[in-house]
Amino acid sequence: MLPSGRVPGTTLNAATTAPGSVRSERSHNVTKVFGVPHEQVVFCHDEATGLKAIIAIYSTALGPALGGTRFYPYESEDEALADVLNLAKGMAYKNALADLDLGGGKAVIIGDPTAIKSEGLLRAYGRFVQSLHGRYFTACDVGTFSEDMDVIARECSYVTGRTVAHGGAGDSSILTAFGVFQGMRAAAEHTWGEPSLRGRRVGVEGVGKVGRRLVEHLVSDGAEVVVTDVTEAAIDRVRAEHPEVQVVDGHAALTGAEIDVYAPCALGGALDDATVETLRAKIVCGGANNQLAHTGIEKQLADRGVLYAPDYVVNSGGVIQVADEIEGFDFDRARQKATGIFDTTRRIFQIAADEGVPPAVAADRLAERRMSEIGRLRGILVGS
Repeated sequence: MLPSGRVPGTTLNAATTAPGSVRSERSHNVTKVFGVPHEQVVFCHDEATGLKAIIAIYSTALGPALGGTRFYPYESEDEALADVLNLAKGMAYKNALADLDLGGGKAVIIGDPTAIKSEGLLRAYGRFVQSLHGRYFTACDVGTFSEDMDVIARECSYVTGRTVAHGGAGDSSILTAFGVFQGMRAAAEHTWGEPSLRGRRVGVEGVGKVGRRLVEHLVSDGAEVVVTDVTEAAIDRVRAEHPEVQVVDGHAALTGAEIDVYAPCALGGALDDATVETLRAKIVCGGANNQLAHTGIEKQLADRGVLYAPDYVVNSGGVIQVADEIEGFDFDRARQKATGIFDTTRRIFQIAADEGVPPAVAADRLAERRMSEIGRLRGILVGS
């Protein structure tokens, strides 16, 4: 059941919600969720197909919101709402620092995709996205794929991340890994004076699509690479392509090893208190989302002299790739834009040093500054 009193398909927006909070109404009280000022939250329900979805738009200061659709069996609608609010805010900051003229949004579909995903459900969802008239562009995320975006696009004009056959960018891990490598080069320059990983020992945790491609860049750059993954098939694939790559058994073995760079490319939360205490690397830079297990980890890393490249900065190559579809996809143009991750990461390190704050704080400030300064320009009337 959706939060009490909420009509499916209606929205919470700045006009109906107190500034600084998004509210989930209940029969006996009103609960504030995180207190973050989203512009709009849309609850979507189609009983016939089983669709229950939430679309959250955090900011359109820079342009239409862009963010993927996550299809996941949340334990409750409260959990789904909390997740989509967090994810939408993260996309606003990521898109701002990726130098995109796009705001941040996200969507979640509640349920097990292996059990309830259908053409009808996806097309019903597409109609809800279409009803926002371009305020939100959707794309792939956990539980959704390019083929699903093609189905959604049969009802909706605001879809990216489509298959190559339908003019899409295809596998976004290509530029995600490339962007992480650019961020790692910037971190190497800041730490050792040269934008290269040659002769450095890099530990990559998770060698799926992004991690495997990152290994390719590192080997080509002359790095010594050590990897770990919970899936033996992923390890075997990397070994077949790069026999010189070393393998260790698990997270603790990798983070406690003599490595110069730690690249988390698997699940989020890899950097917890225990890991930071034993981490030997001088740099953390990887493709995983939400790498910091909790607030305060960024300061612990800084206090231990570990340079942290904010995840949502260095892994933004994927969103750059799918955003390029809005103009009509051109891989070379998207790749050129993704090279800018090097300069952005370098700038963040400099701001952090100048202001005496961790890079994660500097990144947030830079994103907020861009949203404020460029978003303000919309107040200048240009006429028709």
